[in-house]
Amino acid sequence: MYVCICRQITDHQIRDVCRDGVTSMTDLRSRLGVASDCGKCGKLAKNIVKEFAKSTPYTNAG
Repeated sequence: MYVCICRQITDHQIRDVCRDGVTSMTDLRSRLGVASDCGKCGKLAKNIVKEFAKSTPYTNAG
């Protein structure tokens, strides 16, 4: 589904960059440009980032 119509960014693209380590809207905006034009997609994009962070299990490196 398209999240950002201005930049043609989908929820799958947002999840892909989250898998690569993006954890904040600032990081997401710098990588994809989400919410940098009209801003209407900001809330949904932020929810996807939060949702992904919650679903990623914590791994203890020790």
